[in-house]
Amino acid sequence: MNIVNIQALTKKFGDFTAVEDIDLSIKEGEIYGLLGPNGAGKSTIINMICGLITTTKGSIDVLGIDNKKNPGASKRNIGVVPQDIAVYEDLTCYENVKFFASLYGIRGEKLKKKAQEALEFVGLSDKAESYPATFSGGMKRRLNIACAIAHTPKLLIMDEPTVGIDPQSRNHILESVKKLNKLGCTIIYTTHYMEEVEAISTMISIIDHGKVIVSGTKEELKSIVTDKNTVEITVTDGSVIKEEELKDIKGVTATNVSKNIVKIDSLKEINNLDKIILYFTDNGIPIKNIENKVPDLEIVFLTLTGRKLRD
Repeated sequence: MNIVNIQALTKKFGDFTAVEDIDLSIKEGEIYGLLGPNGAGKSTIINMICGLITTTKGSIDVLGIDNKKNPGASKRNIGVVPQDIAVYEDLTCYENVKFFASLYGIRGEKLKKKAQEALEFVGLSDKAESYPATFSGGMKRRLNIACAIAHTPKLLIMDEPTVGIDPQSRNHILESVKKLNKLGCTIIYTTHYMEEVEAISTMISIIDHGKVIVSGTKEELKSIVTDKNTVEITVTDGSVIKEEELKDIKGVTATNVSKNIVKIDSLKEINNLDKIILYFTDNGIPIKNIENKVPDLEIVFLTLTGRKLRD
């Protein structure tokens, strides 16, 4: 089942086209990463899904509901963690979560229970009566998440939720995302941090200049930029390596020996790692370490867009 269906989505601000003719389908249970630099159009897409800004062209369905024809019903299924922290500093932690959950029609004892559960989930139950003004940036981000999940949304949208926080808080948020997903929540996660997308996303779309460049799993995106496998083998002494013999192994396309590091490229469709290892054992060359080197998303992004993610 698709949680979100986006077809031919376009948004213009005057003469400027922020999003151009985008198609996206997000399945139930996915952590869908929208990856792109600042200004790529990620937040504009999010704002249109949430119904905060109108589309210039195209359609958006959330759980089968057209968010133009029935925006209220669409919004009830969505939780949003905005890029800018959105909590009231003159309300306690608990009061903040209760307030945001009440906007979805939750009342009475159920409201109290939902607020307590959300705070417990993000690790802030001991801060329930504290005021956000005293919190660190990371704690405010976690409170933001509690406010977004208290009504148990089927779709959670997280727009740059780890900007400007410490590594410990970032790790806590990433673990929370994975935990929420296991509990059945579908998540759209926008970021310009490659390592976060690598860590949590099940599907990814790379967006640049308002367009979807490519979509797929991490493995599919990485396969676009290379048709080779590369292994890097550490030995005690690289001078004893005979590269011409390595190149005789079926599938090997290139080798490079630098001091004690041996780099071997092979065609992806040929599984020859056992024969490569056999070369070293047959020649009495001890292997200290072996590592399969694959392109990361940074390389994929650079290859497909011609620029670095944080340009």
